[in-house]
Amino acid sequence: MYPTTTGEVELRPDSFQSGAWEILVNGVPSSHIAVDPLDLHYEYMRWIAAAIRYFVDSHLDPQQLRITHLGGGACSIARYLVATYPRSRNTVVELDGELARLVRLWFDLPRSPQLKIRQGDARDISNKFLAHSRDIIIRDVFAGSTTPLSVSTVEFFRTAATALAPNGLYIANCGDRSNLANARAELAGMSEAFAHIACIASPSMLKGRHSGNIILLGSQLPLPEQPAQLTKLLLADRVPAHYKNELWTRKFFTGSKPWFDHKN
Repeated sequence: MYPTTTGEVELRPDSFQSGAWEILVNGVPSSHIAVDPLDLHYEYMRWIAAAIRYFVDSHLDPQQLRITHLGGGACSIARYLVATYPRSRNTVVELDGELARLVRLWFDLPRSPQLKIRQGDARDISNKFLAHSRDIIIRDVFAGSTTPLSVSTVEFFRTAATALAPNGLYIANCGDRSNLANARAELAGMSEAFAHIACIASPSMLKGRHSGNIILLGSQLPLPEQPAQLTKLLLADRVPAHYKNELWTRKFFTGSKPWFDHKN
């Protein structure tokens, strides 16, 4: 156990995978680092990776990707994206400066400019982003097991949308309970900032059978109605997931109210 700026972090060897490590922040599983950077342990990270792969192939130049990660942990997704797109530039925004120092010490993470870790609050730093300065923004911010309200509001989504290039992609990892209230509120808010939205989750999660993760997608470009390759990747995952298009997603959050910075 190691003290950090916001609490403590535990580094635990993975008893099922040689050379791999689990990272727990304040008692909550946060990251997993395998020897192979392309080996993502958490299913939601693999779903994010599949969505990015599809979107980049369709809309972005893989040689000039500017990717911002709001929430870093041990930088598993950023490490994966550097391995997948070696010319990409990944900036990880991590609140806990000591955690950022420790993961650099423990793991052979790519160096800047491929992977830069910036210490600070995700919302505060997002507010300083220049317009059209990012191609992909990934929000994976948690305080314990909850995403802070500051990165879940309409105002935040508008900030992210402005920072993205016109052909950019916003991706959020939404942790939710079985009632799916958080996902509905976030999607309602995202619809105020992005012309097009979609989501990814396991079938059982979408049916409200348990708590878990829903991946939320937003873009000013139309998102696919029936993406065959993405569907294939998601269904082939160790934890199969479904891509839900815009029509389904808008019906899903009908009647839900978005969150605002000062109107909650």
